[in-house]
Amino acid sequence: MFTDRTTKRWRGSWKRQSARKNPGMYGYGIVAASLVMAAGLTGCGEAKEVALARTESSNPIVKTDDGGERIYGGDPSVLVDGDTVYLYTGHDASTDEQVANSVYEIPEYLCYSSTDLVNWKSEGTVMTMDTVDWAKDDVSAWASQVMKYNDKYYLYYCSWDKSGKQSIGVAVADSPTGTFVDIGEPLVRGSVTKPQLSTFNDIDPTAWVETDENGEEHRYLAWGNGMFFMCELNEDMISVKDMNGDGEITSGTSFDDADIMYQKGGIENYTEAPWLYRRSDEQGNYYGDYYLFYAYGWRECMAYATAPDLTSGDWTFGNVIMYPTSTSNTNHMAVFDFKGKTYFAYHNGSLPGGNGYRRSACITELHFNDDGSIDYFEETTAGLAGTAVTLQSAAGDGALLSHEGFVNSSADVDYPMKNVKVGTGLGDLSTDEKWVLCDGKADASNEYYVSIQSENKSGLYLTAQTDGTVVLAQDVDAAEETAQAQTFHTMEGLSDKKGVSFESVLMPGQYLTLQDGKLVLTDGSDKKAATFYLN
Repeated sequence: MFTDRTTKRWRGSWKRQSARKNPGMYGYGIVAASLVMAAGLTGCGEAKEVALARTESSNPIVKTDDGGERIYGGDPSVLVDGDTVYLYTGHDASTDEQVANSVYEIPEYLCYSSTDLVNWKSEGTVMTMDTVDWAKDDVSAWASQVMKYNDKYYLYYCSWDKSGKQSIGVAVADSPTGTFVDIGEPLVRGSVTKPQLSTFNDIDPTAWVETDENGEEHRYLAWGNGMFFMCELNEDMISVKDMNGDGEITSGTSFDDADIMYQKGGIENYTEAPWLYRRSDEQGNYYGDYYLFYAYGWRECMAYATAPDLTSGDWTFGNVIMYPTSTSNTNHMAVFDFKGKTYFAYHNGSLPGGNGYRRSACITELHFNDDGSIDYFEETTAGLAGTAVTLQSAAGDGALLSHEGFVNSSADVDYPMKNVKVGTGLGDLSTDEKWVLCDGKADASNEYYVSIQSENKSGLYLTAQTDGTVVLAQDVDAAEETAQAQTFHTMEGLSDKKGVSFESVLMPGQYLTLQDGKLVLTDGSDKKAATFYLN
């Protein structure tokens, strides 16, 4: 039933627990290796509390501020500087009322650093919008990217200018952690780019610096919502290069007659959030096509296109690689290399109270096929260092607990997700049967409490309902009652001490039970149906 490989995967967590509780408890397989007996008795006979090993690191990668309070931040971008990765987000601070009215409140840019992509240090605020004189307000710190060039750091970002159009700005610092100082005017004014389909065509800047085969250096900047624009920057990194030498900065469809180029060929269903990338070898030499990653359609999928160069606009559509997330209407990626691997940062609304206006940064590894193509992949709750498990019933044929399989909808009306079916034989059992055990949301300090989150539908938790049903649902309101509904008291298995039973914190005395292929709450009298083994 249990393999040596699985047992080893949990042994590190078990050792930390057993050193404190039961130093001699080896050899019972995965469940015994991940459960720690406690002295307290519960109301169900002689069953005892047990502490489950839960994942120590998971997505989102930033959950709280330095004071331990929940914090949101979307539109992740990444700078690799030496052996350190810097993550930048806008600070999402929208209130419930603003969320209801589709209002972003993003007053500042935040920075986090890591040397292993698992442990992240807060570097604090790197720029506040109240320092930007040309901005219409001080709460519109929209998507950004930081670039290093000649020992200076450049924060390219977008915000509303005083004319009411989104424009591209740039701020400069001597350190990747700021403070960044705006140059005093937009780098690209929204009134310059053509054609204009909306007041927010000019958002989401991404930059790329490279020396071509002739030894000439090029500094590219790209951006756009609905429209995809690109220009070259001068060596100062804070001004647009006059490509045709006519003495003014204009916009068109070719660098032969303009300085800002509108590109559209091959960028299928382009929405926003562009990110430029190119693969490199072990020596850091670039090779192959250029990649344009971008948000595709609405709700936003992630997709990519490729091109042999950045100036011709000759893009070829690649593939949709991620469908809309389970908890956010938008998405925004950052693709980067670190220590020989490629990574994909993105955002969702998976924290309690999260949504498309209160987002959180996540990360996963990105894999290329031999021909350079990229296959579809799903969200991951476990992330780079967390652990996903299966929950196997002690009853019957030992079926695995799974949730309903589905592709996240593109229709806003289908969100938030609140009633996803949970039971056995549901969905794709290679993905929809995976779960991540997290600290109990009702009391994270209680080692006998856990919350159980879907691995591939991040932000959706097993949720007890007062009618006795159990569903997969998002924590929309971050309320105490929701936290209790999504938290379970872990007990040694009612039918087998090598297993585990989950008592509802919302409704004490009621246990997660598999009944007729559905997950429900019962009093645990069918002990096998209320007992699970962890793999």
